[in-house]
Amino acid sequence: MSPRVLPVLPERPLPGHAVCLDLRTSGTYDSDDAVRAALDAPQPGGERRFLVVDEADRLVAHQLLYERLSSYGPAHVVCLAVGARGDRTLSRSLTLRPPAAGVLWVFDSTEDGVPGEAVLRPLVDVLSTPEVFDAVLRALGEVVHGVAVPAVRVLEHDLTDEARARAWRQAVEGLTGPEVPAGNVSAEQVPGALALLLDEGVPRSLSGHQWLPPQGRAGSRLTACDEAVGEAVEGFHRVRGPAGLLTGAGRAVDLPADIERVAEELDRFRTAVADAFGAAGGTRLTAEHRGVLRDRGVELPELPREISRAGIVPALRDLTHDLIGKGLPLRSVAARLSSLSARTAPVGSAARLARLDAICGPERLRRLRARHPFTAGGSRPAAFAVTGLLALLAGVWPVLGWGLGPAVGVLAAGLAHLMLRRRPNRSPDGRIDGGGATGAAPRLFGGLLGGLVGAGLGQFLGLPVWAGAVAATVSVAAVVLLALRDWTRAVDDWWARADPEEAWRILREIQALVVTTAVHDWLFAEVRHHCSAGAGAVAGLLRGLAETADAHGQPYAARKTRKADGPEAGPPPVGETGTASWSWEDWRDDADDWGNGAEAWGDGPEAWGDGPEAWGDGAEEDLWSGSAEEPRADRTAAQEPPPFPSPDPGGADGPPPLSVPAPGWLERRYGDGGPALVDTLVGDLVAGTVLILDRCWAGIERDPGALARAGHEQRLTELLDETRLRLVRDVAASPPPRYEGLRDPDALTSLAAFTDRSDRPDAARLTGVAADAVALLLLAEDDPGRTVALCGPEHLRLLSHDPMAARQVRFVPEAMRRGAAGDDIWRGTAEDVVWTGAGRHAGILRLVPLRADVVHTVRAEEAGEP
Repeated sequence: MSPRVLPVLPERPLPGHAVCLDLRTSGTYDSDDAVRAALDAPQPGGERRFLVVDEADRLVAHQLLYERLSSYGPAHVVCLAVGARGDRTLSRSLTLRPPAAGVLWVFDSTEDGVPGEAVLRPLVDVLSTPEVFDAVLRALGEVVHGVAVPAVRVLEHDLTDEARARAWRQAVEGLTGPEVPAGNVSAEQVPGALALLLDEGVPRSLSGHQWLPPQGRAGSRLTACDEAVGEAVEGFHRVRGPAGLLTGAGRAVDLPADIERVAEELDRFRTAVADAFGAAGGTRLTAEHRGVLRDRGVELPELPREISRAGIVPALRDLTHDLIGKGLPLRSVAARLSSLSARTAPVGSAARLARLDAICGPERLRRLRARHPFTAGGSRPAAFAVTGLLALLAGVWPVLGWGLGPAVGVLAAGLAHLMLRRRPNRSPDGRIDGGGATGAAPRLFGGLLGGLVGAGLGQFLGLPVWAGAVAATVSVAAVVLLALRDWTRAVDDWWARADPEEAWRILREIQALVVTTAVHDWLFAEVRHHCSAGAGAVAGLLRGLAETADAHGQPYAARKTRKADGPEAGPPPVGETGTASWSWEDWRDDADDWGNGAEAWGDGPEAWGDGPEAWGDGAEEDLWSGSAEEPRADRTAAQEPPPFPSPDPGGADGPPPLSVPAPGWLERRYGDGGPALVDTLVGDLVAGTVLILDRCWAGIERDPGALARAGHEQRLTELLDETRLRLVRDVAASPPPRYEGLRDPDALTSLAAFTDRSDRPDAARLTGVAADAVALLLLAEDDPGRTVALCGPEHLRLLSHDPMAARQVRFVPEAMRRGAAGDDIWRGTAEDVVWTGAGRHAGILRLVPLRADVVHTVRAEEAGEP
């Protein structure tokens, strides 16, 4: 095997955790690159912790390696020295002395059926926790020589593989959501800058702007049409009264010509507006477009202060955050944004021509030009009867009634004929005539007949003169008043049917259309295009993220089986006890398939999580599985295809599978998942997605069409890996790493409660396993017999028998004491308990010092070069 960089163990340490480095076979590797890989692992706050797994007989030979761990600044080192069963003394260099370093001396497992590395793995997990690391280092500083043999008792709380797979599947589904039809978004649901683009309203600052100046082409047409309608209305009022019928006041009025002029001017105005609609367009208002519109009579102002291109992306960001904050999954948010994109997309002013035709199309102009007949006098039988009755009343005057009665009928017929002559739908010159009928003949015949009958009746009755005079006066007045009433009604009826005042309504609608077009299709064209493109880009990105989550965040598959298709593939080698062996070397070989440590870690902390190469999930495949390593060629072939390797519950960062036996000092408790597990995972994924989106807004502001989705999808892949890793390591009890690279922290202020994931549920609500057993273990009286020393019986004589010399570290994850129930079960717990921020292990770590003559300190000149 050629020299290569030694990987850091585990490959992805949690933030703040000690970086573990295995030096037990360092002769195979380049030592400088091995240390550099460990130093490049990011550690926050300048606190550098290194947990080194080494062979007990090579501590002095590796002196320079330990010194280089402090080359970037002060470092704290805990060395886990693995000794052979025959070792009776331990030599170490000055570098491994307290207070900056200490040594834990462990020996090969003496338990049957338990691989040595299965004993070492949980111990490494416990010691890499920063709180336990610091407590152990302090305790080592209090024992003789800073060297001790650990005695441990550990409880492990975790999920079953089935529960973990189910929780992960439900969390990914909660993030992405199902496919939904096109959403709907209204102006009331979006920020103010976007509402202006949805409701087609006009900003308040533009309410007094004159869009069609009178001196312009369209404005002059508008003025001419308005004046024509005004003249027609004025003529109508002159004609409809008594003066229009009885005097010559209406002779100079030509209402048909006025209405014809209204139609012509309205048609000219419509043509001017249509010309402006068809001439200007595009997605950006340029000086050339402004000139074209000005030539056609449309004057555009500057962009109002209520909206700007620069404010669109912040509004889109606020809308997206608001939708996500309401609990909508990614696909539902994408559907809403797609609807917004479609509604704000600029369609161009030419598309408004259809609306213009609906307002003032040929059909409405034809109705305006139509000639309507003038009808007065009501029904003919009624006119005959009424006129006859009035003539009869006038004819009752004795003697004079023979003339007055028929005269009333002639008066009624004459007034009806006058109405016909002066009808408003006829031009004075007769050029335009809509025709008409006033019922003069029925009135004449009814009046003659009624007058004669009334005269006869008056002769018979012999009424006094005053009665006949009163009757004649009333009759004549009634005829005149009825004629005036019929004239007014007939003129009003004809005017209502002709309806030239509709032109004013049409003018107002066209003006409103011009204003809407000017604001939204011309003035807001660039803003609308930017909003539509931005909303579409974010919607596409969210759909891409959902697809990535569906593809990469698949539920945990069954543990991978070794290839046995070829004739050379046989069963894995098994030890004498029937349990497959495993070593750290297997982990290294797996890691080599995905790249060396330099490629994984980059040149510094900024390379943390920059792609699948940085994560190197292939290094975690089958880490603690019960099968031995497959042939090299078969394993390499099996690992090459996956483009996005994912962490495995039994990988380097996860718990060992149930098939691997646990050492006697480790008690495993597996739960089926608590009620808060899925919600916590969904919250972590959604909060991480919001932070991923934080990186995209600047790119959308510059050019929505050039948004690189691949980079954001890769970051989501890293988020899924990180979240799944925490699910594996401590059932998501630890919060996600704090993201310090916010481009606009103020933008997430409203989502602070949503994106701040530091407040975690208690472990029982996550795992479904109560913490009572841990509390009982810690509350019990100090008894060295409760812990198991990691050495054989033959090594007991090397230990100090002074009970006061040993130091004890009790450790419990903080998640186990959260919640109301935890306050009760932890009451009375010893004050020296170390509450860890992460991890799934709780228990007691007892440090038993060695006799003074067992440990030897070798100076540099004695050690020589390694």
